[in-house]
Amino acid sequence: MVLSGQPAPGSDRPAAIRTRGGGAGANVAAHLARQGVPVALVGCVGDDAAALGLAAELSAAGVGLLLRTVPGAATGTIVSLVEPGGQRSMLADRGANLQLRPDDVPPPVDGQHLHLSGYTLLDPGPRTAGLTALVAAADAGCTVSLDPASTGPLTAYGVDRWLADTARATVLLPNEDEALLLTGCADAEAAARTLAARHPVVAVSLGADGALWASGDVLVHRPAHPTEVVDTTGAGDAFAAGLLAAWLPDPQVDPADALDAGLACAAEVVRRPGAR
Repeated sequence: MVLSGQPAPGSDRPAAIRTRGGGAGANVAAHLARQGVPVALVGCVGDDAAALGLAAELSAAGVGLLLRTVPGAATGTIVSLVEPGGQRSMLADRGANLQLRPDDVPPPVDGQHLHLSGYTLLDPGPRTAGLTALVAAADAGCTVSLDPASTGPLTAYGVDRWLADTARATVLLPNEDEALLLTGCADAEAAARTLAARHPVVAVSLGADGALWASGDVLVHRPAHPTEVVDTTGAGDAFAAGLLAAWLPDPQVDPADALDAGLACAAEVVRRPGAR
């Protein structure tokens, strides 16, 4: 929903209202598939028309689907309120997403990669499935990327608990606010270095200021790609997918190239309404 001006509590505000595909995991999967990366999305949907439409869209984009239908449940829905300048606020009804079970996730195979949306861990419903998948992937020798998702529920989860539960992630993909929350640092560079002491690769998205890569003693900054910002919904998911598409085939990729790949994907998304 793109507002024509600031919200008007108690009154009306014209807006362009459209229904489009979303969801953090689905966004990353769709962007990866469009870049030629073989990908399968694991999740739950309701037995409703929304599920059929979203599955058809993802399938057409080249995403393999491992979706379980939950009878009587609604497919997860998010209302994104986009203000002038692209800033968005979200109203989330996660619906069938909360029913994810450990047996919905197929056993990992050595050489595969698991990307895990932090939202999977931040709610009691799917949490066991997410943590089980993370441990199983790490035990099988797979790499794991993880997006912390959102500062509000992350705070409720507990920083120390999060750091302990996600210690085996290979690639951490926080935004600046999430990185600062997880470390208690005062600036993004210090936060990136601190997190890089826990994870092999950390990529911190900085919005209009670009992104940081931290790995061992290496710290690289790249500026955002010039673009018109219409809607920032899904920008972080696009950044994650672009970076992973560069890193997965070559873990020794130049960090600047990996960041630029992520920033290019994000710049493409924010110039139009919708998450992908």
